[in-house]
Amino acid sequence: MSDLISTDQPIFAVPQENLTPVSDHLGSMAPIPPSRMFLINKGLKVFQQNNPGVLIFDASQGDGGASLPGVPREILERAAQMQIEQGTAYDMPYGTDAYRRCVAERYWKLDAASGLGPANVAATVGGRDALVKAYQAMLALGHGRQGDAIITSRVPWISYNWGPYGVGANVLYAPGDPLQGWAYTEEGIRLSVEYAARSGRKVAGLILTSPDNPTGHTLSADQQARLAHAALQAGVAFVLIDWMYHYVTDEQPMDLNAFLAQFEPAERGRLMFLDGITKSLGGSNIRNCHLIANTEVIQFIVSRASHGVIPSFFAGAVAMAAYEMGYAEATRGIVTPTNLSRVILQAFLDQHGFTYVLGKGYYAFIHVGAWLEKRGWTDTERLGTYLAEEHGLAVVPGVYFSAYGGEWIRFSYATPPERTQGAAQRLISGLGAL
Repeated sequence: MSDLISTDQPIFAVPQENLTPVSDHLGSMAPIPPSRMFLINKGLKVFQQNNPGVLIFDASQGDGGASLPGVPREILERAAQMQIEQGTAYDMPYGTDAYRRCVAERYWKLDAASGLGPANVAATVGGRDALVKAYQAMLALGHGRQGDAIITSRVPWISYNWGPYGVGANVLYAPGDPLQGWAYTEEGIRLSVEYAARSGRKVAGLILTSPDNPTGHTLSADQQARLAHAALQAGVAFVLIDWMYHYVTDEQPMDLNAFLAQFEPAERGRLMFLDGITKSLGGSNIRNCHLIANTEVIQFIVSRASHGVIPSFFAGAVAMAAYEMGYAEATRGIVTPTNLSRVILQAFLDQHGFTYVLGKGYYAFIHVGAWLEKRGWTDTERLGTYLAEEHGLAVVPGVYFSAYGGEWIRFSYATPPERTQGAAQRLISGLGAL
């Protein structure tokens, strides 16, 4: 106690050597725009007012709880019972031990060879929360610096763009071919690391997602592993692999044990995995995802979460109820109609000669440059308003993701097959009227 400064004098909470350095960079940062994803379908109300009784089609949805049945009632009821039994006291910042075990043992069925177990799981309040926590860990544990880069594809999901920037990273778009959904290449990753180095920056992380949002482009497990290896070998500190859509497929979901077997133990420590119930279970408003990472990363995230955002028990209980049911069965109400719609939409796009990207997951990315040129529009923002207000069809303008998607639209087929067919027909009539 004798070493303490008198209480009549101010003192910083941490020692001088641990103080955050003074910087005026916050004053020169670009303003972070709000996501327009929540406003897209507002234009449908204009159409309804002018065309009462006429069907509308929402192909903007990335929300199976809105466009499809969402979380089955029996899962919600089971989760509610679990909440009653648990009570309403605080849980841990990683969720609960039961949640961790359920994710590791029932959902992923992690084996001893993976080197991972329940202690490598952290619950989060949805995907955005998981990502922000991962970005912070990448910066702090990667090279220990703000201002380093996080690599994304050329046309990333909106929150991949602004989430890293908001916590002190600079987003770097990798090279990519539009007709391949701007997917990474091994050479493109190396070029990106070299580009960052020329501005005195290292790369704290790379975000790899498959099936992709917004393009739907899908990579095999082997392709993903090769890209992750290339990133680690190029000096990228961490690779975050986002598998949020991997259950929405007519193939097999990812096998984490088999994937990890392609990496040496030291390499596995530089991988993070994100998954959850938002897309495949239609649990957008339940807000539960999980991160799997090495012990140091998880401890870093959990420590900070204890002072920030702590996941709710009910959200974790919904996930546990779904995992206990058997996730393939729990997600059938989302996955089955989406898979059927994908077949219908692909045949439709081929029939009408569209250029498009379509893999698995929820989305097709459709090129509409020829119609923009006819109307004299520079990108798809005005097209999105036009289709919604005048033709009763909501889509997402590709320019919302980045300027490189300016001649594209994201078309969601996470709807019943007949709705997908109707939305596709409305797209043709809307474009034809241009």
